Amino acid sequence: MNSEFAVILVDSTSHAMRIEKILTMHGLTCKLVPVPRHLSSDCGVCVRVLKQDIEEIKTLIDTHHVIVRSIEVL
Repeated sequence: MNSEFAVILVDSTSHAMRIEKILTMHGLTCKLVPVPRHLSSDCGVCVRVLKQDIEEIKTLIDTHHVIVRSIEVL
């Protein structure tokens, strides 16, 4: 599957909401979505982002000291 999206997996909804706020403040496209079943059977949300923005997103996550579980390309 060739997708233009990636998802940021986190341990809590509050982390996902914080990431969404940071990315939106920096003009990046993102959306809170349910975690895809093929990535985790846990109930929860993740942040969907454009694959092309991953490097900038990693920098912002580090700068703002947000802990993420992983970033997965869909």
